[in-house]
Amino acid sequence: MLEPKPITSLQNERIKAIRALEMRKTRKETGLFVAEGTSLLITARDNGFKPQTLVFRSGSAGSGVAKGLVSWALASGVECLEVSEAVLGKLSSKDNPQNMLSVFQQRWQPLPNATKVSGGEVWLALEEVRDPGNLGTIIRTADAVGAAGIILIGNCCDPYSHECVRATMGSVFAVPLVRTERAAFIDWLGGWRGDIVGTHLEGAEDFRTASYRAPVLLTMGSEGPGLSPQLTAACTRLVKIPMAGQLDSLNLAVATALVLYQIRGPNLSL
Repeated sequence: MLEPKPITSLQNERIKAIRALEMRKTRKETGLFVAEGTSLLITARDNGFKPQTLVFRSGSAGSGVAKGLVSWALASGVECLEVSEAVLGKLSSKDNPQNMLSVFQQRWQPLPNATKVSGGEVWLALEEVRDPGNLGTIIRTADAVGAAGIILIGNCCDPYSHECVRATMGSVFAVPLVRTERAAFIDWLGGWRGDIVGTHLEGAEDFRTASYRAPVLLTMGSEGPGLSPQLTAACTRLVKIPMAGQLDSLNLAVATALVLYQIRGPNLSL
């Protein structure tokens, strides 16, 4: 079985390569991303993800969950780096550093066959969402309600950025992710057999009383502009979230959660 490799130098090439994954360009070129903390690594393992590299602070994996994760990684042939506190500090988030992180391969799924999506499935499509915190929260919510997957349309922020991965609380390893362009997505919608639901200020129905025809595809627009005219026109049902205050819209993650729970509610139980 492999043994952990000790590293104390900030100039080590492996450390530099991991630090470089903070940049979207590097993540795109390599197809890799970083997840930090034992809880995320447990979720990754339980969902069939094996890290390319596991990094842990020297002396932190002598017992408990951390020891189990390192043992699992070594037994699986994963490169394990036992690093000094200074090195880990350079790799970890500044506001809440963890004792362990791992490098994983990104997973992207193709668009499902729209004509074969089962009636019990709910898919979520997000058009040009720009805030990684919002996206991470939405991925977490999609996991919580049992959504079948998320389709990212156009120029969305990176779901594998550090901020987004952290906001998912591990759900990035559980929810299938698809990326596509608007034109390809609209072509794909031609095979969808159920409702294509959009939230819109001009929606004629209260999202709480609408009768959704399965399978349901919920489409949500970007923060501010909302759904593009092209996607709005492609929807079979436009719904609205009623509000009593002066604002006309909610935070994207909050709005998405409300509608997802309404659609998926009958399938959820304590």
